[in-house]
Amino acid sequence: MENFIELFLQHTITFFAIINPIGASALMLSILPKEVTKEEIHEIAYKSTIAATVAFFIVLGGGIIVLDMFGIDINSIKVMGGIILIIMAIQMVQSKKEDTSFKDRKCSDMTIVPIAIPIIFGPAIFTTIIIVRGDSQDISDIIPIIFAFLINALAVYITFRNSVYIKKFLGETGQNVITKIMGLIVGAIAVQFILSGSVTLIQMYAK
Repeated sequence: MENFIELFLQHTITFFAIINPIGASALMLSILPKEVTKEEIHEIAYKSTIAATVAFFIVLGGGIIVLDMFGIDINSIKVMGGIILIIMAIQMVQSKKEDTSFKDRKCSDMTIVPIAIPIIFGPAIFTTIIIVRGDSQDISDIIPIIFAFLINALAVYITFRNSVYIKKFLGETGQNVITKIMGLIVGAIAVQFILSGSVTLIQMYAK
């Protein structure tokens, strides 16, 4: 039970920092038309969260199989995933401007792409899930991963549903501060992935 709680908290914080629900909700609002209704936002929140959750289970169940198929060592994914996270963390800390290239699309057309994928479920969370799944020894290690993601999916859903109010309450400065803090956490996680993967690979090939 102790191990479950430890892993659950660790994965929950990791996923939360990478997904960054508040930053993701602000990005979602930035690409939606100004005339979007509350009902449309609620529908987008529900459908995009479901789509991201489905993507999670596909990657959790099939990610390792794909790696084995191509003969890719999980430590190579750790290093590459860490590099992706580093790039993402730098962008978060620098607060890159939001993408407005989807403004002319209908709300319903944006639910899966780009809102569910890649705004919620992007390359960083994809590689992180493969890494933590690869480090799992048995089902007792996998269950905390599932619960951690579901908690984050719920956080995304609630945040997206209330994105208009959250944006008004925090303002641009508040959102930027939260994104920068999450960026630092993501960067620290990335360094751990890179060091862990690199050390293991060096030991493997040095034999």
